[in-house]
Amino acid sequence: MRSLFLYVLFITIAQLANAQSVKTDASLERQLRSAFTGFRGDVGLYVHNLRTGRTVAINADTLFPTASTIKIPIQCGLFDKIHKGELKYDEPIVYKDSLHYDDGIVGSLKDGTKLSLNKVVMLMETVSDNTGSLWCQALAGGGSTINAWLDANGFHQTRVNSRPPGREADRTRYGWGQTTPREMAELMTYIRQGRAVSPDASEEMYRNLGRQFWDNDGLSQIPPDVKTACKNGAVNQSRSEVVFVHAPHGEYVYCVMTRNQKDETWERSNEGYTLLRTVSAILWHHFEPKSTWKPAQGYEKWW
Repeated sequence: MRSLFLYVLFITIAQLANAQSVKTDASLERQLRSAFTGFRGDVGLYVHNLRTGRTVAINADTLFPTASTIKIPIQCGLFDKIHKGELKYDEPIVYKDSLHYDDGIVGSLKDGTKLSLNKVVMLMETVSDNTGSLWCQALAGGGSTINAWLDANGFHQTRVNSRPPGREADRTRYGWGQTTPREMAELMTYIRQGRAVSPDASEEMYRNLGRQFWDNDGLSQIPPDVKTACKNGAVNQSRSEVVFVHAPHGEYVYCVMTRNQKDETWERSNEGYTLLRTVSAILWHHFEPKSTWKPAQGYEKWW
């Protein structure tokens, strides 16, 4: 009985210590909650300043559609295959019309076109090519294999829903994938810190995530000379973005996601896109209060 009491006491103390080690940035949370006021839909957010350890979590453990942010887990599953020697990163692969999903870059190739795997990976992460991404998902062993990797690495809420058997109901509800803002931000950090698959695999994956073509959302509110890694996604009722920022006074990572949006337009003024920009601007100026940088006048016309 005494040993049981000591065990329970130890666990309680450990839990309290862990809770105390996570510090909420109350000032930042107030700003962000204010920014969410009036948004017609559900919003989730997780922010972590890696220098101070301070966080903000608003619906951070709620499930949201991943949209194209699922391409980060797909890359992890693929690199796990490469690390095991089952694939080669620079090996030539052949496109077939049977792979066609939409008319992006890969989906516009002629049947029989040969290109290297690393180029398909680049297109998946950089321009979010859907046909290329589904090809990479298949080469990784399929969604079930990727989900097993996620589970083994501690990401228990993030899942590929498209094509794995038994996930049809989840696909109907969330689409290609599902995750939480906390897990997606932590997965980005996991890669940044060299813990995904292997240090060398993480480094290459992070390089891919640092070549984002779609820089009109959160990235537009960060100075262009600041290194970032990013993946964003959009479907009719959802907008999502995860960004790791190498800010001058300390790295920070954040993930913002929406669902059930009333605004389903695809214009720059969409409430979800606007929210992504607003959140990014708030974070930049909060963590870099002396920065006088702002987007150049007229930047909006490039998108």
